[in-house]
Amino acid sequence: MAYAVIRNYKGAGPLIDGLQQRSDEVEQLIRDIPGLVHYVLVRSDDGGFSVSVYENQEGAEESVRQARDYVQKNLSEVAVAPEVLQGEAVIHLRS
Repeated sequence: MAYAVIRNYKGAGPLIDGLQQRSDEVEQLIRDIPGLVHYVLVRSDDGGFSVSVYENQEGAEESVRQARDYVQKNLSEVAVAPEVLQGEAVIHLRS
């Protein structure tokens, strides 16, 4: 089973810019969470969103906590509370 989290940052272009500029820190933060399968941060027309896939719910929920804490600590001036969607991945393809 895999568990996925989508964090949708509406109207948060400056936050996405800040995360991109700190990509090495973000990568280390995400990689250190046990069970990482996949992570991607996407810029959209109205901000951006991330998709995280973990081997289990615990890893996914830890990623939500760590992302929130990282943004509050390092990018509070551009922080936007994301809409968070999460659940069990019922179809999961790998290349």
